[in-house]
Amino acid sequence: MMKPRVKAGNAVGAAVHRPAAVDWALVSLALAMLLSSLGTSIASVGLPTLAQAYQASFQAVQWVVLAYLIAITTLIVSVGWLGDVIGRRRLLLVGIGLFTTASALCGAAPTLGALIAARVAQGLGAAIMMALALALVGEAVAKDRRGSAMGLLGSMSAIGTALGPSLGGLLITELGWRAMFWFNPPLGVLAGLLAYRYLPGDGLAPKANLRDFDFGGMLLLAVTLAAYALAMTAGQGGAGWRNGGLLLLALVAGGFFVWLETRVASPLIRLGMFRDPVLSAGLTTSALVASVIMATLVVGPFYLARTLGLDAVLVGLLMSAGPAAAALGGVPAGRLVDRLGAPPLTLVGLAGMAVGSSMLWLLPPALGAVAYVVPLVIITTSYALFQTANNTAVAADARPDQRGVISGMLSLSRNLGLITGASLMGAVFAYGARATDVTLASAVSVAAGMQMTFGVATGLICVAIVVAWAGRRRLLPAPADVAEAASSMPGGGS
Repeated sequence: MMKPRVKAGNAVGAAVHRPAAVDWALVSLALAMLLSSLGTSIASVGLPTLAQAYQASFQAVQWVVLAYLIAITTLIVSVGWLGDVIGRRRLLLVGIGLFTTASALCGAAPTLGALIAARVAQGLGAAIMMALALALVGEAVAKDRRGSAMGLLGSMSAIGTALGPSLGGLLITELGWRAMFWFNPPLGVLAGLLAYRYLPGDGLAPKANLRDFDFGGMLLLAVTLAAYALAMTAGQGGAGWRNGGLLLLALVAGGFFVWLETRVASPLIRLGMFRDPVLSAGLTTSALVASVIMATLVVGPFYLARTLGLDAVLVGLLMSAGPAAAALGGVPAGRLVDRLGAPPLTLVGLAGMAVGSSMLWLLPPALGAVAYVVPLVIITTSYALFQTANNTAVAADARPDQRGVISGMLSLSRNLGLITGASLMGAVFAYGARATDVTLASAVSVAAGMQMTFGVATGLICVAIVVAWAGRRRLLPAPADVAEAASSMPGGGS
């Protein structure tokens, strides 16, 4: 029997006809997503130990976490564009190598400054892995399996986020804080070898070259995002003059960025893309629901400890129920998306989040921990369904030569939602509890703050439902039909 003929350079077709290669390619992408999300959460548990090891203040060692987060946030769109130009597989291998090397340097850092510098490099590698892992799904996986693949990557992201604190604590206790970072290189080497061996080659001819790279746009976007992230994280979104200055800088730099993108020959972000209701709705809803997810992380520990009087071990166990549910729900959600289509399941996921958030808003504290954990599981499981469906819909609507930058924008919208949610939901929680320091608030006040926070969260999800419904009109046909129609248009559709 003759083997299917594949055109030269058509690495996508080759991968589709080799199921084993596709599975191993997915393992490499899943490892890349796991490592990048693990890097976000594993270091946070080690901050007290780092402060003691380097004889530094908490304000200084918190930059070990902030440097990583800000590097990802500021660079993820730029590396997505770069992947579209020089080849996504090629750049992913560079990102895995950079992340692996930087992890080893973090573990060997002699000073706090060296550790923070290595974390910046690690964050750059993570940005590449996050952006391009999603983009490469469209090249490595057949259309009828892309929902499942997106669900797998979503599960690995949730597992990495949930596993980080417990794994970090175990490694610190048994092997010391440097083991938090030396844990990554073996997995990074494995991910790199699998990606090199099994990911399809960069067969698409680039639409631009490095000489056309929009360095001015990259710089302005980086300044915009870094200023915003600093205002929301280091300054916790307060109203002081420093935060006001950072937000003003973000606004001015963002304005110049938009102005520049309309005038350069090869812009970092083609502003015309935002006229596509699928993309605009996908990015907006992603940011909104990420803010709600952050509310569960910000408010939950205070409510469980202060209002319900649970000890730290039980609080940690109950808080892990949400990420665990999201991790377990990712792959089944992907299979549902493959069978039923992305548009309706995007709305189903959002509706489920609205139900869970409403329960936390309306249920009385007298019902105990179950009244928190059940809605939490509903929210996070529904979020897994929403994220898988939303990512699949946006990826299907993207032109092949723009998958990298659009995947970067999806990850960016999620990160901005998390950053904004940490500040906004924290402020709402404090206002509802009527306390400037919620650690000193009474049990009743914390319960009131929690209910107000999830009342606002329910409103945000309702806004997301309206936005998703408006964007859904573009995807009313079956997703496979839309993807086929898009690929048959000149330039790949959109």
